[in-house]
Amino acid sequence: MRVAIVTESFLPYLNGVTTSVCRVVECLRDGGHEVVVIAPRPAPTSYAGYAVHGLASVPVRQFPVGLPLGGEVESLLADFRPDVVHVASPFVLGASALSAADRLDLPTVAVYQTDMPSYLRQHGRGAVGRGAARAAWRWIRRMHELADLTLAPSSATLAELRAHGVPRTALWARGVDAVQFHPGWRLDAGTAALRRSLAPDGQLLVGYVGRLALEKELHRLAGLTGLAGLRVVLVGDGPTREPDAALLAAAGVDAVFLGRREGDDLARAYAAVDLFVHPGTRETFGQTLQEAAATGLPVVAPARGGPLDLVDHSRTGLLFDPDDPGSLREAVVHLAGDGVKRRAMGAAGRAGVEGRSWAALTGQLLGHYDIARATHGSRPSLPDGEREHVG
Repeated sequence: MRVAIVTESFLPYLNGVTTSVCRVVECLRDGGHEVVVIAPRPAPTSYAGYAVHGLASVPVRQFPVGLPLGGEVESLLADFRPDVVHVASPFVLGASALSAADRLDLPTVAVYQTDMPSYLRQHGRGAVGRGAARAAWRWIRRMHELADLTLAPSSATLAELRAHGVPRTALWARGVDAVQFHPGWRLDAGTAALRRSLAPDGQLLVGYVGRLALEKELHRLAGLTGLAGLRVVLVGDGPTREPDAALLAAAGVDAVFLGRREGDDLARAYAAVDLFVHPGTRETFGQTLQEAAATGLPVVAPARGGPLDLVDHSRTGLLFDPDDPGSLREAVVHLAGDGVKRRAMGAAGRAGVEGRSWAALTGQLLGHYDIARATHGSRPSLPDGEREHVG
């Protein structure tokens, strides 16, 4: 199969969208498929042996946003002649790709991954934020009407898309590299050295991995104030690193920021901590929760959004009530005081993700591609004026 992947985010910038696109490209290569990637610049000229076409971009909150200029996306798609166009987390560049594919009569699969309406509502104030979120949903609905199939990463996100009138939706989760992330890293000398540096007095380590940004709601970690013998370890970087550090320090939370880590260093960081916490409620999925589970860590996460599919409450971790200010603290205290339960939950979490390889998830994705190709042409067409507005 010939697959054109148009993504809003790609290397060298690491996030959930980039990770999923890279793993899918690798698995498609292993399956003998032909792939081309279209992404914002800066981007490598190739990945996994396939061409990557970088398009002009502008920086927004430390990430490049692709600018589809002069019909470049349509020209690239026309030259490659794909069997299906895979649009990853469409918003700007992806909207242009969906419109171009519609004009070229190409089957399309749109992968919804970023909760842009929620981000806009959070970053706006009062009525401005609510208005921006409503406008974003109108834009998302209009974009996805051009797709033959829209894939949601979690049951909560799937329900939200349907509630906002997005047609032709299905569930497609995310894979996890259970070879890269595994409990055996605890026996690694580098992991042991990292743990000694982080917990010189035997502190219990609570880990977070992810971007440091407003939408991650790291302010909830301030609720861990006053817990003796506990240290919070944050891995990642982003625009709120300094404010987050100041907030936790002011709250009296013992916290250390390790910065961005990749590959084996990231795996060691997971393995060095005792339990994993993700405080944010705006995750459409929650890839770091899977990576923590693969490492054998119990996971504490909000009972909202993507974590509902990833944390089996009281078996692989604990789901806290994000509307109760003391719920996160209660969950952490409960696990902090029970090493037997932490180990049992970690083992159950590891067992639960072992079948979620990227190869298996890409196999499911190929099935969705086939559905999009089989049903292409049966969806209602947008009026010409609306099609031009999306593109």
